[in-house]
Amino acid sequence: MLDQLKEIILNNQNTALELGVKRDLAISTIPGKATICMGVRRGGKSTYMRQLLHILLQQGVARENTVHINFFDNRLHNLQHSSLETIIEAYYSIHPDKKNSQKVYYFFDEIQEIEGWEAFVERLIRAENSEVYITGSSAKMLSKEIATQMRGRSLSWEIFPFSLAEYLICKGISFATNMTSRDRLLVQNGFSEYFTTGSFPEVAKIPQDLRIKIHQEYFNTILFRDLIERHNIKNPQAVIDVAYWLINNTASTYTINSLTGYLKSLGHKITKETLGEYLDWFEDAYFLFSVRIFDASLSRANANPKKIYCIDHALVTSVSSGILVNSGHLLESLIFITLRRITEKIYYYRTKNDREVDFVAIINNREQALIQVCESLADPKTLKREVSALNEAMRELGRDSGIIVTLNEDQEIEVSAGSIRVLPAWKFLLYIADIL
Repeated sequence: MLDQLKEIILNNQNTALELGVKRDLAISTIPGKATICMGVRRGGKSTYMRQLLHILLQQGVARENTVHINFFDNRLHNLQHSSLETIIEAYYSIHPDKKNSQKVYYFFDEIQEIEGWEAFVERLIRAENSEVYITGSSAKMLSKEIATQMRGRSLSWEIFPFSLAEYLICKGISFATNMTSRDRLLVQNGFSEYFTTGSFPEVAKIPQDLRIKIHQEYFNTILFRDLIERHNIKNPQAVIDVAYWLINNTASTYTINSLTGYLKSLGHKITKETLGEYLDWFEDAYFLFSVRIFDASLSRANANPKKIYCIDHALVTSVSSGILVNSGHLLESLIFITLRRITEKIYYYRTKNDREVDFVAIINNREQALIQVCESLADPKTLKREVSALNEAMRELGRDSGIIVTLNEDQEIEVSAGSIRVLPAWKFLLYIADIL
């Protein structure tokens, strides 16, 4: 294992960095703490690590002072059966002059694959002259448990696949607050492509048939690597079946009872508790997200149906049967992920007259943003339904403003509770920080 690690370290030190599109994420490193970046598999975490490494090199850090290891490397399969300390031994056997004299920068991709990594990283930060950067496809790396095991020596950040802004940069489309008519048309066309292609970086520039195939491979890999293998699930087909059901019902409600009944109809013997674990694991892998109803009572919120959203709207079209999912559902899923980039506190709302508002997002832990998503308001009945629901919610929650996101419309609507801003999705996605 020592020789294999030395080979990996040397290869990475002598390999040109593929930097990709600059990500719209500004992390802050703190001395004495590991920087942890988490997100869905294939969402761009490793590329972002290389960008951070590139910044260090520009600041004068020598490449020989860096160690970059991806724990999905097949050559490291047996590392979990030996000591992670071998990594330090391997590095200093290559560069003995660095020991106790120069800082070493460690970059570890998907380190959660190795049991006991927390203690190793904690010791590395505490006892060695080092900085540590980590990626992982598990939200558990945000948890208090990790902070406890590392004795507070970590700071976690989330990375999602491409935002619209990053996608436009990838496509070479410029955008600014004051755009010309031509620039606006290019941005709108870019959004149309983004709405079709999705947000995973790898598929941004490939043909549709290959994109669908890659999406399906992502789906299978997430299920098997991040759920079935990671949690040693004894009934993998049940996980696969429930994942397909949830994908096919994106932006719709579900209950544990209905899901349990569905799985039993397929011959799976599964308890509600086990199904609840599956749902938690889907979210832990940044794959499928459940949204509760907005209610001051947690027990009432848990008793109501939840809504389900996927990490990527285009992955839904590549994997689902297409019977139950329409473009309105996909737009709603896209808006959810856009909100999820800036807050975890996202709910749906049901008024006293049983009208639904798609999202109540808590911004900066205090401001409630009310957001309705509708493909088009061209039909007067649709316009009346969406505006009435949002107006009721604004009145009940004491808000004087609300937002309706559509594919193309842009206008202001005055209602009894205040004003509603109707925005095209491209504008909402690009300028969400200013809008909310």
